[in-house]
Amino acid sequence: MTTQTAEAQTEANRAMVRRLYEACINSGQRDALDEIIGEDYVGPAGDRGPAGFSATLAELRQGFPDITFTIEDLVAEPDKVAVRWRWQGTHAGQFRTFRPSGRLVTNTGIAIYEIRNGRIVRAWLETDRLGALQQIGALQ
Repeated sequence: MTTQTAEAQTEANRAMVRRLYEACINSGQRDALDEIIGEDYVGPAGDRGPAGFSATLAELRQGFPDITFTIEDLVAEPDKVAVRWRWQGTHAGQFRTFRPSGRLVTNTGIAIYEIRNGRIVRAWLETDRLGALQQIGALQ
C-alpha cells in the first residue's frame, strides 16, 4: 500500500466511524448499518453482523432514548479507528434488568474498530460501567 493510498484509506475509515456515531448511534436510525458494519462483524459482547450491532444499539436506546455521543478524539490507521467518547442520556426506559430511574447519566469510554474491505468487522470497548450503574442508582 502506498503512502497516498494508506492516507486515503485512513481518512475513509475515520469518516465511516464518524458517520456511525452521527448517522446511526445518535439519531437511532439503523438504516446505514448494513453499509458500515460487515457481515463478519464481532462485537465486544459477541454480537455478530449488522443485526447484532443493531440489537445492541436498540437495547441502549431503549434504556436511554435521548442518548447522545460526543466524539472527543478520533485516531485512525489504515485498518483501525479508535474513538474516545462521552455520552449523556436520561435513563427513561428499561435497560437490561434495570427499571427506569429518570436520572441523567454521563459516561465515558473508548472503542477501537477494526476495518476490512470498507466495513467494521471487529470492535473492542472500554467504558465506565460501574459509574453508569451508580448514576442510575443500581449500586451505591
